[in-house]
Amino acid sequence: MNKKILQETVSLARKIYGDEFIPLHRPVFEGNERLYLIDCIDSNFVSSVGKKVTEFEDKIAEYTGSKFAVATVNGTSALHIALEVVGVKSDEEVITQSLTFIATCNAIKYTGANPIFIDVDRDTMGMSPSSLLNFLKTSSLKKDGILINKKTKRRISACIPMHTFGNPCRIEEIENICSEWGIPLIEDAAESLGSFYKSKHTGIFGDIGTFSFNGNKLITTGGGGMVVTDNIDIAKKAKHISTTAKIAHPYEFNHDQVGYNYRMPNLNAALGCAQMERLQEMLDIKKHVAKQWQDLYSNYGIHFVNPIDSACSNNWLNAIILESKDDRDNFLKYTNDNDVMTRPIWTLMSNLEMFKHCQNDGLKNSIWLEERVINVPSSVPDNLLESCKG
Repeated sequence: MNKKILQETVSLARKIYGDEFIPLHRPVFEGNERLYLIDCIDSNFVSSVGKKVTEFEDKIAEYTGSKFAVATVNGTSALHIALEVVGVKSDEEVITQSLTFIATCNAIKYTGANPIFIDVDRDTMGMSPSSLLNFLKTSSLKKDGILINKKTKRRISACIPMHTFGNPCRIEEIENICSEWGIPLIEDAAESLGSFYKSKHTGIFGDIGTFSFNGNKLITTGGGGMVVTDNIDIAKKAKHISTTAKIAHPYEFNHDQVGYNYRMPNLNAALGCAQMERLQEMLDIKKHVAKQWQDLYSNYGIHFVNPIDSACSNNWLNAIILESKDDRDNFLKYTNDNDVMTRPIWTLMSNLEMFKHCQNDGLKNSIWLEERVINVPSSVPDNLLESCKG
């Protein structure tokens, strides 16, 4: 590993973010966050009832172009709700990618189902349509209108691709395959608010999409998630089971099924409303930050991950691909030793103890990427947002 590139990585990070410890991605609160939080406290509506929750849902629906949005306490709960409402049952199977954050697979296991791991494309780091189609053609069959895994004899009940680091996968192609094979499509758009594929926002291609607003995301509610859909029945069911499946009544407590206490609190939604006011500014600034990293690494022939031609990325986490695992490890040690946080991509889900038994298609590209991908600091730098405090 060329030591000069290591030194210049630290130098550029210091130029962008300053001399203190530099995290990978941290939130920016330079708008109306404090004002809206105080409003919530003054109103006494700080929990899961309050106008800010509905307002935040409306803002996300409008921005993404979805007809309906249902707020949840985090991205994992949004995925869990999505799986429940499309009908995933215990001992069934859900097609997903091994190269993902663990929340995707945890949510699948919450339903009692098991993941099937399909390889990704190297250029998007998201599910490969060709790998998906190949698996379906060689490893599944239709029996009485139900898609069955030839090997396990279990029903394949959903497909969850993920838009890695905000870079859209070939989601329209995946949508077409799922439609042809009769598979409910759930988009894990946890990282891709502000990302588009063929001018359409991520998260709204499938039957249902999910977002995360964790503290490290592009915008944050502290902790939070969102389900989006164009299907009114899915939206109603998602809202119902995420609010303990309580039957509406002025004072009686009756519930018609097992539900979940997944409703986002008003305090968290207030943060989200303020953050949405700055979303486009954040996207513009992050694009400039990404350009600086790309310019640096192009001088050394290091591959900087860009969205494919038909996609527009939110540049949530900037990523580079090095030549080898040794280069990756040397890069990680040097930068982190110098208080510039960098990280490798996630350990493949198929290598984790609880998922080692799950079927996969060989995962050639996933394994290759796991050994080489590094994320570099990608936050919006302090004091670059224009003042708009109310």
